[in-house]
Amino acid sequence: MAWILIIASLISLWILSLFKLLLFSHIPFAKHFNHKGRALQKRNVLLVIAHPDDESMFFTPAINFLTSRGHNVQILCLSVGDADGKGNIRKQELFQACVALKVPMQQVKIVNHPDLQDGFGKVWNHSLLANIIEEEITTHSINMVITFDNYGVSGHCNHRDVHYGVCKVLYDTLQRDIEVWELVSNNIFRKYSGPVDIWLSMLWPILLSNETMQCFVNEHPRRSYLAMAQHASQWVWFRKLFVTLSSYTYVNTLRKIK
Repeated sequence: MAWILIIASLISLWILSLFKLLLFSHIPFAKHFNHKGRALQKRNVLLVIAHPDDESMFFTPAINFLTSRGHNVQILCLSVGDADGKGNIRKQELFQACVALKVPMQQVKIVNHPDLQDGFGKVWNHSLLANIIEEEITTHSINMVITFDNYGVSGHCNHRDVHYGVCKVLYDTLQRDIEVWELVSNNIFRKYSGPVDIWLSMLWPILLSNETMQCFVNEHPRRSYLAMAQHASQWVWFRKLFVTLSSYTYVNTLRKIK
């Protein structure tokens, strides 16, 4: 009987969270991007990822928020994801996914460097990464960068190297006029809590009044599935399950790197 009550409570919480997401996701929790209900000046935002499909698996709430408010989003993918020999296929899948996310193909750059190949245990040179990232920042007059934190959500070494490459740009080249935000890695319980994590994620920006944390609730969750489905070579059963259960489908919490 106790187990039935627990399961029923979890199902009810899941449904309530989905209801909140679908009906009230327009309420702005990312206060840094709004002032008295009005959007601030449009920004040139660079999203830096490691592999094709990172944008769809982890960053869609932030992408949807920014594009829907007219911010100019550029995506820099630092490998073609050729670990299984499908690099050329995955490049095209990324372009298709970005179209689903309302990011024009011409605003997507994919790097295929011999020293930046996809794979666990393949260490990426942080100086090389910093040079590539800095070039994109200069080319597109970027004033805001979003990337992984130092754990990289899944712990993948390529995700973590991207974080350190961005930090190297920030610290070594004195790009102090650029804001850098990292996607906060959740513990395993929050990571697979689906839309339920919205409630806890919304608390952090409220508690931290210094605007070092921002919460993006996904205003178009269906778009996340459509985008990930464009990665047909990766759209196997366990990734379908991941996108359904992952809190990153429904909400992103960003932390400002100082």
